[in-house]
Amino acid sequence: MSDSSTSGRRKFIKTTAGGTVAFTLGLTGLSNLLSSFTEPGQELSLSNFNTGFDQQPLPYGYDALENVIDAKTMEIHYSKHAAAYAKNLKEAAIAEKVDMSQPVEKLFAKMDTYTAKMRNNAGGHFNHEMFWKSMRPKTDGNKPVGTLKEAIEKEFGSFEKFKGQFSDAAKNRFGSGWAWLYLDANKQLKIGSTPNQDNPLMNISEIKGFPLLSIDVWEHAYYLKYQNKRADYIENWWNVVNWDYVQQRYENK
Repeated sequence: MSDSSTSGRRKFIKTTAGGTVAFTLGLTGLSNLLSSFTEPGQELSLSNFNTGFDQQPLPYGYDALENVIDAKTMEIHYSKHAAAYAKNLKEAAIAEKVDMSQPVEKLFAKMDTYTAKMRNNAGGHFNHEMFWKSMRPKTDGNKPVGTLKEAIEKEFGSFEKFKGQFSDAAKNRFGSGWAWLYLDANKQLKIGSTPNQDNPLMNISEIKGFPLLSIDVWEHAYYLKYQNKRADYIENWWNVVNWDYVQQRYENK
């Protein structure tokens, strides 16, 4: 067993314990969050799955997702790309006098009032912090269960149809960006994509809602292993989706 795997598990236990507390405390806030998408001027709820300004430890070792995402890609992605977003976000927050004791999510409801540096790096930091948690080591028969499974089948007809629509959103995002499963303001499951480091929480986003699942389709997320074969990366990525985490987000609706 590699040192990185052992270290990753220790970090995961530590971060999961803290996340459980945050999850318990956050059960009442999503209705306010969702209504903020349709009521001008209402502030974003501070309570659900809050993201701080610091980069959190990766919840597994760099090699934990091997055969889907190689260790070198994971190391560069986390320690270089994502770390830079966290660093640049703090610089922007200082320059724009943002209170860093509040969650990053609070910025998104008024994203149009901030600079491009804030938009790009706040989005990049949040998106990556969520992305790491949305994955786990490969398991057999990796599919959603329970209420999330039922909601997906009701909305999209079947899990396979959902998977196809989500994969298409990821494959067809021109250039760099993300694909999302999210809840809209009517608490309906939707699929969409955003360019660059935008996300559905931003008031200037092409799609708006509460994100449940995301995939990074910037080339740095897959190019070392897959080169220009984005579709292969997306197809393999389904094997490491952390459906327990997605379910937790969904059940806070």
